[in-house]
This record gives sequence, C-alpha cells and structure tokens, in this order.
Amino acid sequence: MTFGEKLAKLRKENNYTQEQLADKLDVSRQSVSKWESDVAYPETDKLIKLSKLFHCSIDYLLDNQTTEKATTEEPSNNPPKNVTETDNSIPFSIWLKRVIPEIKSAKTVWGMPLYHIGRNAKGFFAIGLKAQGIFSIGLFSTGILSLGLLSFGVIAIGLLSVGLLALGNFAFGLLSFGSIAFGLYSVGAISIGVVSFGALSIGGFANGALSIGQYIAIGDKAYAAIAIGKSEAVGNAYQHVGTISSADLEFIKIWLNEHVPAYLNWAKTLFYFSLN
Repeated sequence: MTFGEKLAKLRKENNYTQEQLADKLDVSRQSVSKWESDVAYPETDKLIKLSKLFHCSIDYLLDNQTTEKATTEEPSNNPPKNVTETDNSIPFSIWLKRVIPEIKSAKTVWGMPLYHIGRNAKGFFAIGLKAQGIFSIGLFSTGILSLGLLSFGVIAIGLLSVGLLALGNFAFGLLSFGSIAFGLYSVGAISIGVVSFGALSIGGFANGALSIGQYIAIGDKAYAAIAIGKSEAVGNAYQHVGTISSADLEFIKIWLNEHVPAYLNWAKTLFYFSLN
C-alpha cells in the first residue's frame, strides 16, 4: 500500500473527514487530498502528528512494503490478548472515538459549523463531552440553550446550571428553579432570592414552609418585618398567625409601598399575588 492509501484507510477507520483531519493538522483540506492521492507528502512535523493521532509508526506510513500497522505504544511484558469492543484494555481515548465519532457539517452558520458532534464540539448545534454552541448538549455545556451536567447559557438546564433562566438540582440565574435555587426570582426546595418560594425560603420577599424575609415572609413559620404564619410569625413591623383579613391586607400593602425601594417594585408586584 502507498502512503496515500494508508492515510485514507486510517482516516476513515477513525471517522474523520478530510476537512476534520486538516483542522487537526493545521493544513488545508486540499493538502490532505494531495497526500491521499500521493501527489505530495507531508512535512516531518505533520508525519509525527499523524503517527501520534493514528497510533502507528512513521515507518508504517512511509514504507510501501510495510502492511503491518506498528503501534507507537511502549512494548509490554504482558502476553498479548484479543481486544474486543468491550475489552477494558482499550485505551480510553480510542474508546471515546468509537463511542463519540467526530462529525462536523461543512455548512456554516455565523462562522460556525451547522452541527458538530465530538468530544470537544463547537457548532450551531453542538453535542459532545464539552459542547459550545447556540444549542449545546454535553457533560460541560455552554450555549444560548444549554443542556448538560454542568450547564451555562441564557437558558441552562443541568445538574449544575447557570443562566438567565436556570433549571437544575443546583440553579443560579435571574429566574432559577431547582432543588437548591439562587436568583432574583427563585423556586426550589431551598430557595434564596429577592423573591423566593420553597420549603426553606430566604429573600427580600419569601414564601415557604420556613420563610425568612427582609420585608415580608409568608409560611408555616415566618420571620420578617411583616410576618404571616400558620403556626408561628415573628415580625418587627407586623405579625399575624392565621388567615389575614382585608383590613390586614390593606395595611401590609401600604407598609410595603412606604418601605420597599423603587428598584424592587417589580418584586413587590410579583409577591402581591401571594397575598391574594
């Protein structure tokens, strides 16, 4: 086999397009095409990169008489054994290549591939262990709409999510929903925010089983300037246990209007719905 035939064979076995291989070697796709056609040969540094990328010797690549693929890995004293798809002896990097093939669109959107699937994926649609894109899915994901174990985006969904709208076990955002939620408006088992709703709710305006607020708290047990509780209420401006009357409600609204800063009017308005 010629050098070009071996290169084409190795490239296809590893699920690379000519363009993807060119990106890894910092050359043009035309260069890879010429190498595979035996019109030209790569420089020494590119041969070294090819050897490492495909786990073969340079002699195997260049010697037309050598058809046996010699590995670049150090010899082992252990006896050889048959390696299968599920064999634990398969190097993790090779296993990942098989499980997550490199697939990239030639078409671009805003300078990015339309889609990219791979270990480190960057594209309009990106799927990978590490994914960056407008729409991204990965263990570590960043995008406008982001889904992942660790997720960062305008809309972020994941075990740990950070975004304008964040949903996850641990959520941080302007609007956050999660087991533990932090945000301007937060909802969760444990909720901390300017406006917060949760089993344990802490914030400027808090509503929950155990509710602690700066201005007002509503819950089974409530602690705030204005505290409204079912079983316990502690407030330094107003406190009430049980159902509040329309007269109580009017007093609360007047007090909030007088004491809540103007920049928190949005929070006050949202929280009014909890009083009705």
